[in-house]
Amino acid sequence: MLDEDKRRRKAAKIIAVLAHFLGREKADRGEILAGLTVGDIGCSAGFIADELAAAGASRTFGADIDVPGLKKAAGRFGHRVGFVCADGAALPFPDGSIDVLVFNHIYEHVVDPDAVVREMRRVLADDGVLYLGLGNRLGIMEPHYRLPFLSYLPAAAADRYVRAFGRADHYHERFRTRWGLRRMLAGFHVWDYTLPVLATPERFAGEELFTGPVGRAAKATLERTPRPVLRALLPLVPTYLWVATKTPRRPLGSPLPQPPEPVPTP
Repeated sequence: MLDEDKRRRKAAKIIAVLAHFLGREKADRGEILAGLTVGDIGCSAGFIADELAAAGASRTFGADIDVPGLKKAAGRFGHRVGFVCADGAALPFPDGSIDVLVFNHIYEHVVDPDAVVREMRRVLADDGVLYLGLGNRLGIMEPHYRLPFLSYLPAAAADRYVRAFGRADHYHERFRTRWGLRRMLAGFHVWDYTLPVLATPERFAGEELFTGPVGRAAKATLERTPRPVLRALLPLVPTYLWVATKTPRRPLGSPLPQPPEPVPTP
């Protein structure tokens, strides 16, 4: 959370996905979110919130329970981002008051992600947009501790695993499968941008996904793999990039070789 360069690269990807969904790809960098009230839920040190503000948001908020991170964020970016200490399940915003919410790789860290999603739905405007970066329980390499199959294990076995490798005393993160994430987003209309970003990383500021020899080989493999096969492998993709809305909306961006597809929710 404190790697500023990495967080700002993630923000560029988030903003590029939002620009495509909103049909604002041709807007200047500082106008993509013009006229919109934006919130970053789980903002920590505020790097992504700062980038959202720089993308032209009329008002930008960052919410977290990380008090040291919020103090650091307010000290650097408080002149253009409003930072609040708040539980994601009790956000201090009125109903329907936020146009764009960002919830990026946070759900596995919170006690009740379903309650947080319900609260985000409450504060989101009827025509608002929710960006979601979601880790997948069935991703082979666990992203926090870099141990294969860690997220597959029940809690007690996962605790023993991280202790055996000296990574931590306990494994607190709780990931869900693609089906579990779909259930978590029940009531939303969801579009999947995972394959569009992987297929055309240059369009979504995602070039860092394929750096180095291994990354270039992975990109070449993706380019050769038929789209039906990629779709069949989606349950094992380590991270999903989804855009959700309260009311039916379609992506307004230009055509893509691999377009975003709707995700059915219960």
